[in-house]
Amino acid sequence: MRKCSFATRTRTSTETKEHIALKRNRLVLEQARAVGLLGGAKKTRLSGRVPAGLIEAAKKRAHVSSDTELLELALSRLALEDDFGARLVRRKGSVPADIDLAI
Repeated sequence: MRKCSFATRTRTSTETKEHIALKRNRLVLEQARAVGLLGGAKKTRLSGRVPAGLIEAAKKRAHVSSDTELLELALSRLALEDDFGARLVRRKGSVPADIDLAI
């Protein structure tokens, strides 16, 4: 039986989370490129004041290092976000209560 130390499990868990985050980031940016949101000339400058802790926490969670990477990722996610939750809530009450679900 192989022993697994806490340090090994923690490192593996952290590496897995990072791998998942990086893969998710890549997929979001690829999708944004595919629909024409990224890839063109960068003509617009975005500026604003936000708490430094917010930026650092977002970078850490997204596993990005630059402000530009963070902005592109965050804006791509927002622009591509679907409205599943809103559509689901709108359907409330649309299924008859006496329907046979065969459960």
